[in-house]
Amino acid sequence: MFYYFVYPLYEYFFAFNVFRYITFRSVYATVTAILICFIFGPPLIKKLKLIGTGKNVREDTPERHERKAGTPSMGGILMLLAILTSILLWGNFSNHYTVLITIATSSFCLIGFFDDYLKFVKGSSKGLHARFKLCTQLLVSTAVVLYIYFGPGKSDQTTLLYVPFINVPVIDLSFFYIPFGILLLVGTSNAVNLTDGLDGLATGLIIFVISAYAGLCYLTGHVEIARYLRIPYITGSAELTVFCMSILGASVGFLWFNSHPAEIFMGDTGSLSLGGSIGIVSLLIKKEILLLIVGGVFAAETISVIIQVLSYKLFKKRVFLMTPLHHHFELKGWSESKIIVRFWIVGAMLALVALSTLKIQ
Repeated sequence: MFYYFVYPLYEYFFAFNVFRYITFRSVYATVTAILICFIFGPPLIKKLKLIGTGKNVREDTPERHERKAGTPSMGGILMLLAILTSILLWGNFSNHYTVLITIATSSFCLIGFFDDYLKFVKGSSKGLHARFKLCTQLLVSTAVVLYIYFGPGKSDQTTLLYVPFINVPVIDLSFFYIPFGILLLVGTSNAVNLTDGLDGLATGLIIFVISAYAGLCYLTGHVEIARYLRIPYITGSAELTVFCMSILGASVGFLWFNSHPAEIFMGDTGSLSLGGSIGIVSLLIKKEILLLIVGGVFAAETISVIIQVLSYKLFKKRVFLMTPLHHHFELKGWSESKIIVRFWIVGAMLALVALSTLKIQ
């Protein structure tokens, strides 16, 4: 909004020229999202308590989670409110990437919202049927990938696959880019969902991941820097920095209430939308495989579940005491705070390693 209505006024007052800069709008997108969370967080928590969104505790969690009964969920509503308000004020919607990721993130949020609504408001133990939930995720992911593949942003780079530490594409996926992209989006959205099991755990990790991707978006969309770093230059991708910083601000603001002991949980409303948005950013700036590094904790949580299921089905044995991975450490006697902080430390280290790949190639 400011980009359209305030920036043109620079002809009359030169100071308004700052609204053209992505860095300026990114900073204030972050601040705006944080303030939205601070302002609307307390009344939303109170409202969600009144409608009873915290009356249930998931059955597949350690017993000590029973004390969390009554803590409201569906906090993703607050996060999406902060993100959308921030991007509407500071984003450039003549950029098709901004339009795409805003609509797609909202769509993933809608899936999570209906799942949470059925579980916490209507009292359904399972929420959306697993098959229906997966189908809707596949539908949104397919629409996003098809737009990237056939849309106005398609270029010679679109279907190329880059691997960290190598500055040239390793393969052209061609048509197989479509199933690859769909699998990545569904996997990423569910990975964040699986990780969201302890107070502030997923929120803190999102902060590290999205910070790294915000920097990568800016570098990828700057032709001279991209050439210097020998990374693919994607026209218009720098504008994604504003969206990433909106997520960063929303996550920081939400963590104020979500840190241990949590006053509110994000629920599927938040986890699916945040995971989906990270996956979309990775596709748009050609950093798909790098996501395994920068989001390594999310990957580890998902892999732990896959290993546990396969091991039990094939050998009737469990590799972990409980999955996802953070529950394994809970049952080993680690305190919740210790697990959260240690996972955050690992997440921060992985984000730094991911950024280092820009020069080690």
